[in-house]
Amino acid sequence: MDSPADLRSLADADVTVIGGGFGGLSTACYLADVGANVTLLEKNDQLGGRASRLEVDGFRFDMGPSWYLMPDVFERFFGHFDHEPSDYYDLTRLDPHYRIFFKDNDSVDMVPDRERNKEIFESYEPGAGERFEDYLEKSRENYEIGMEHFVYEDRTSLSDYLDWNVARHARGLSLLGSMQDHVEKYFDHPKLQQIMQYTLVFLGGAPNNTPALYNLMSHVDFNMGVYYPEGGLGGVVDGIVDLGEELGVDFRTDTPVSEIRGREGAFVTRTEDGQEFYSDSVVSNADYRHTEMELLPPEKRQYDADYWESRTYAPSAFLLYLGVEGDVDPLEHHTLILPTDWDDHFERIFEDPSWPKDPAYYLCVPSETDDSVAPDGHSNLFALVPIAAGLEDTPERREQFRDLVLDDIEANTGVDLRDRIVVEESFCVNDFADRYNSTKGTALGLAHTLRQTALFRPPHHSSAVDGLYFTGAFTTPGIGVPMCLISGQLTAEAMAERAT
Repeated sequence: MDSPADLRSLADADVTVIGGGFGGLSTACYLADVGANVTLLEKNDQLGGRASRLEVDGFRFDMGPSWYLMPDVFERFFGHFDHEPSDYYDLTRLDPHYRIFFKDNDSVDMVPDRERNKEIFESYEPGAGERFEDYLEKSRENYEIGMEHFVYEDRTSLSDYLDWNVARHARGLSLLGSMQDHVEKYFDHPKLQQIMQYTLVFLGGAPNNTPALYNLMSHVDFNMGVYYPEGGLGGVVDGIVDLGEELGVDFRTDTPVSEIRGREGAFVTRTEDGQEFYSDSVVSNADYRHTEMELLPPEKRQYDADYWESRTYAPSAFLLYLGVEGDVDPLEHHTLILPTDWDDHFERIFEDPSWPKDPAYYLCVPSETDDSVAPDGHSNLFALVPIAAGLEDTPERREQFRDLVLDDIEANTGVDLRDRIVVEESFCVNDFADRYNSTKGTALGLAHTLRQTALFRPPHHSSAVDGLYFTGAFTTPGIGVPMCLISGQLTAEAMAERAT
């Protein structure tokens, strides 16, 4: 893959970055590296955005993302600055990658051994082992072509896709249809279909509304592996912040922004406590809708309220952070609990928003790998249940759902947590909205639906205000920590292109 475009035209520019999530951190590093004067303003007391940490009574929880996938993206990011991830944190490859409990008393481990996984697929469906190989080969092809020609290159208009060179590379990709359509061509067994599609949760989509192109995630899962970074995802944030400080980024936490005024070369970013930051350009890593509708005057907005109301948002989440006495065997570091038919859960997210009655969910037990995240003799566990964005989130509803989740964990994994919980915190729709100014309390941003992928996502550069840019999960390439890191590069390139 090529290196990022020449960013030297941004040397000596004064830039204010709003929001310290992965997109904002990445953009700040790329800009500071070429000599821009970068000040990053973060609303909360921690950097990392949704990758915040909760520390209570000797327990340390990753509050948001907890899967370290696509290690090549992190290597490329740090490599641009003549570093490597190991300069900042160590990685442990997980074995198994994850365990799945199906709600019919069946369980299965996906492991680093490809041949073993092939045998598992064959045990569910004759011939599925060979089709597993075929599927992963297509997934690998989609990943390599897609990343090089469509993820690391920001194609912002239809004309970009009409170029012969683009068409030549796109010819072999799985561009048409949904993930469900694609997976059904390879596997009949519903459990195998679920295994190949569980990563859609990380993209904020469902099998019937996510483009088939995202079968590339199976290459990420089975071929590239699942890792745990030292210190969790918060350790990765620390590494990028250390890099940013080495490059000269001025990080300001506890600094919520209230207003963006001005134009290119003469922006003023005001904070709630009355501070003013002057700059040539502004980059927002805050929620895109919040930036436009709350921080900009009406005449400076690209989109109106109707546009944002018409978007499909990725799920919110109900999260339980639990410090537990003793161990939680047979849970693994990453554990999925899936109904044998998960259509109802997805319908309650996208079609008929309501709290799920038979949820599909994820359990993370980092204490299985990292002794530092819990006191001796205790386990660190959080449960994440995807739910529809915008649901009514009341203390009574949370308590009811908390009981449902704890009952479901016991029924389907055999782990009874109730009498061993010593630390408990919850996080849900209202918290995402309050802490991150998140539209409808989405945990992720805009879903990767067929009509919200690639050039159909909001742009990095405002069409209404020269010098105003956006980065992060609402833009291309989209949702997820690796994608947000890449969005920082794409935003910096968009800025350089307009500065020349």
